Amino acid sequence: MIPREFVGESPQIDELRKLITRVARSKATAVLIYGETGTGKGVVAQEIHKQSDRSRKPFIDVNCGSIPADLFDQELFGQEKGSLAGALNRKNGLVSAASGGSLFFDEIRELNHMAQTKLLGLLDRKSFRRIGAVNDVEVDVRFVCATNRILFQEVKEGRFRDDLYYRLQVVSVNLPPLRDRGDDCLVLTEYFIRRFNKRYNRLIRGWDTEVAEVFLSYDWPGNVRELENLLERIFVIETDDVIKIKHIPPRIMREVGLGQSAAPKLVNGGAEVPAGIPLQEATANFQRELIRQALDQTHGRKSEAAESLGLSRHALRHQMSKLGMR
Repeated sequence: MIPREFVGESPQIDELRKLITRVARSKATAVLIYGETGTGKGVVAQEIHKQSDRSRKPFIDVNCGSIPADLFDQELFGQEKGSLAGALNRKNGLVSAASGGSLFFDEIRELNHMAQTKLLGLLDRKSFRRIGAVNDVEVDVRFVCATNRILFQEVKEGRFRDDLYYRLQVVSVNLPPLRDRGDDCLVLTEYFIRRFNKRYNRLIRGWDTEVAEVFLSYDWPGNVRELENLLERIFVIETDDVIKIKHIPPRIMREVGLGQSAAPKLVNGGAEVPAGIPLQEATANFQRELIRQALDQTHGRKSEAAESLGLSRHALRHQMSKLGMR
């Protein structure tokens, strides 16, 4: 089964598939995955593991934000019998558990400086020492790290070690946000409809044209996960056999400029529309005039113009393209 994050027909997702295969089959022992929340960093990490020659060995997932700083050594490296109070037996850590396979550090930025230092030593020496042990243990693990932050900025602001950053940055995978994947949100919508029809024993046949316009205009800050959650909510709550505009949350409608709070703020008065022309053409002319005035008053700065019109920047670009504006 194709992972949900890889469903799509855009050039970006096609390139991502190829890159994952190249990285998986390489000998790189450290891989860094960049991506916004909801783009599927964990799925990509697992896919890299599955396509590699390590696929028969363990894939161990480490949530960096859930490991207390004082337990980092114990959790990762383990401990010898009697090394700590209550240590009645030797305990293997997560690094040993991933032997021969992949160790996935999710949200690597959450590690404090001390933990970052220890991880760097592990990457460089390819060995570690259990708490209370005398001898080092060699490591045969691929380290896959993920973050939704711009690590270079974190380095500049002193929150992330520069040497660890450069060590991880050698092989990196960048996940495109859903808003940059063209019509993939509709391809994914079709995929989720098929999946949820089966899960909930429903027969939703598709979506109205207005829904497609909203989906293509919306920025999807939560990416694929947000789209999936929205569609599942519709399946659970709504009873229609077609996804309709009334099913879309007001928050999203306002974001794309179709909600009550989306009235233009910078335009004074209204554009004159000649009588005797079709409503659709008149509406398009009026929209062009509103956008032109907003761009004039913001000196062509599209981000500010979009804000003044109650739109996201992506929604403004989409609307301008639809209206034949540059």
